[in-house]
Order: sequence, then structure tokens, then C-alpha cells
Amino acid sequence: MRLVFATHNKNKFKEIQSLLPHHIELLSLDDIGCTEDIEETGSTIDENAIIKAKYVKRNYDYDCFADDTGLEVDELGGEPGMYSARYAGEEKSSDANMNKLLKKLDGKANRRARFKTVIALTIQGRETLFTGICEGKITKEKRGNEGFGYDPIFQPDSYEQTFAEMSLSEKSTISHRARAFTQLTDYLSE
Repeated sequence: MRLVFATHNKNKFKEIQSLLPHHIELLSLDDIGCTEDIEETGSTIDENAIIKAKYVKRNYDYDCFADDTGLEVDELGGEPGMYSARYAGEEKSSDANMNKLLKKLDGKANRRARFKTVIALTIQGRETLFTGICEGKITKEKRGNEGFGYDPIFQPDSYEQTFAEMSLSEKSTISHRARAFTQLTDYLSE
């Protein structure tokens, strides 16, 4: 079975490829000649994942899955949510995004947050969603050098370290992305 993962990110692709059953030949957007950035015009994380998966099916006729992830902070009404990657502006900057978030939470007691990953799978005419959530809190300062994005300021429940202070193998057992992709791989193994 051939399946497209709607990403140009080579590191993310390799990570997911290693998790999938061996009978699945995984292709990236680059592998199928899709060089365009698929516009995420949805109003939720779920909708953006669906848009990307349907785009590949409609334009390239491959079964596909796509993911979208956001950080939701309770005190900020769910911000940055689907705007997580560009929270501080159109140019993606993890440092600027974290700085903006920390500034907005300055002096606030409620620092509850969650990372949410949604995977949309379009396969054999069916659409299925898988959701992974990791609950935690936003720290008061950046800690750690591992990971990417908001990892230096996100501390998952039951842990003393932020994601950026954990090894990749430790993070990948508890993260939102790992939880969603475990559901996907279980589904594809059936």
C-alpha cells in the first residue's frame, strides 16, 4: 500500500516512517512532486489537517494523511491554537512565539495548557481523524535545548522537565504527536 504523508519536513517524515507497518510505502509531498505550500484556510486544527489530506487526494490521487498541531492555553481562551506556528507574525519564529506567549501570561496564575495534534487520513474513499492531546502547563521561563517550537516552555503533567529538557525518545512516548500517530498506526495495522 502506498500512502502520502502531507509534509515537506524530512525529519518528521523519517520519524513517522519508522513507526508505520512495513507493508506501507510512505511517500512525502516531495516524492509526489507537490512543491506548493498547501494553504491552511480552516478555522480549526481539525479542518486544516483535513484540507491538506483532501488537497493531496484531489490533486495527486494518492491516499494521504496530514497532521496539524497547536498549543492551547486556557488563560488565553485557547490561544495560540491553530495560529501556533505564526503566533508572533507571518515569519515563523519559535523564539518570538514563545516570548509573546510568556509576555501575555506574565503575572497570570493559570498556566494550564495542552498540545493537540490532529491527523486526517483519507484512504479508500473514507476520512478518519485521530487526535492526540498532552496536558501540561506553560513555565515562566525557557528551559532546555532539545525539541523545537514551544518545547522549552511546555511542561507535561507528572513531569518536572519541559519537552526541551527531555530526550527525543522520552518525549516521543508521551507527546501529543506520538499519541495521535499511535492511533493512526494501530488503524493502519488492522
